[in-house]
Amino acid sequence: MPRSATRLYKRRARHLRLRKKVIGNLARPRLCVYRSLKQIYAQVIDDESGRTLAAASSLKLKEPEKSKTDVAKLVGTKIAEQSKAAGISRVIFDRGGYKYHGRVKALAQAARDGGLEF
Repeated sequence: MPRSATRLYKRRARHLRLRKKVIGNLARPRLCVYRSLKQIYAQVIDDESGRTLAAASSLKLKEPEKSKTDVAKLVGTKIAEQSKAAGISRVIFDRGGYKYHGRVKALAQAARDGGLEF
């Protein structure tokens, strides 16, 4: 199978295409989502200074019996709490080249419910 046809390279191309338009700054940082087969990660990033302002992942949660979608909701609420503690209320959502569906959507909705605006 050619290298460009693999799922990973197609996702990376979508993410790079999206990142041309989505740029976070200190006033409105970027909420970036990465989804692996078992885990989900979220970071709030200021692209101007290259700093991560808040981060949350499913690795630090102690909920092994929950479904992956429920864990994504917990990560969304956790990233919203950390962002609020850092004084961030507005973000730009970077779905990372993934469809806005399933775990990515659950994380985004939980972050919105937690008080983040995007």
